[in-house]
Amino acid sequence: MTEDDFKKIEKMMAHHGGIAMEDSQHKFEILAEGHQMLVERFDRMDGRMERVETRLERVESKVDGVAADLSAHRADTEAHRGVYGVRED
Repeated sequence: MTEDDFKKIEKMMAHHGGIAMEDSQHKFEILAEGHQMLVERFDRMDGRMERVETRLERVESKVDGVAADLSAHRADTEAHRGVYGVRED
């Protein structure tokens, strides 16, 4: 092989290496875009989850209130057994 052949081979390898680098760069950009979309979705879900948690806290508070009212009512009916009774079926 001559010096000219080696230069041609080197030039060809550099060309193919550049193409491979461009292809890899393009794939990394696509991957980064996909990750950015996922981050944005998670951010939106986080806001929704906060609203759900707030609603659940309100429901929990209402259930606690109903339980307290029921407990008070039960105590009242047990205190007045002779007057009226509560029957559970």
